[in-house]
Amino acid sequence: MTVDEMRRTLMSRLNKNRFAHSIGVANTAVELAKRFSVDVDKTYIAGLLHDCARQFENEQLPVEAAKRAVPITDIEYAAPILLHAPIGAVMVKEDYGVDDPEIIRAIARHTVGDQNMSPLDIIIWFADMIEPHRNYPGVEELRRLAKEASLEQMFLEGLNQTIAFVVSKGSLVHPKTIDARNYILLHQH
Repeated sequence: MTVDEMRRTLMSRLNKNRFAHSIGVANTAVELAKRFSVDVDKTYIAGLLHDCARQFENEQLPVEAAKRAVPITDIEYAAPILLHAPIGAVMVKEDYGVDDPEIIRAIARHTVGDQNMSPLDIIIWFADMIEPHRNYPGVEELRRLAKEASLEQMFLEGLNQTIAFVVSKGSLVHPKTIDARNYILLHQH
């Protein structure tokens, strides 16, 4: 499938705002990829398709995960929206013909993160937070870091903001998010 075909298919499946967000993430990710010397074509495709599983309603996601043999933790049962990342990682192969393991991994990790994230993983994760349609307290600071900080510093601050936000809402913090933050702190240069 060509990138144009991917875009058209995605547009037909997502609502207008979610599609605009996907384009925003793809374009933002490409800017970061250029800054950090990461493959621009892979980055664009991962950014474009990162939310492909958002075509499903949250309550449908556990069913879709089961259909695709995607494991579901207690936290994901409690917050099924988190399943759109691992489901999307399967769907890009099934529905969009993407078989690049780096793209698949970046999509799988784009919501909660994980330890030992690759530059592509971090770029997709971070672009999802700062794309132009995002508007929340702290986003401007993250956008500034995207222009000035190292990939590691950007990711750490993004994780700090994410964890603080999730805790402030009284929600569950995914252990992989904690693992991602601890990994950076343990392996800082």
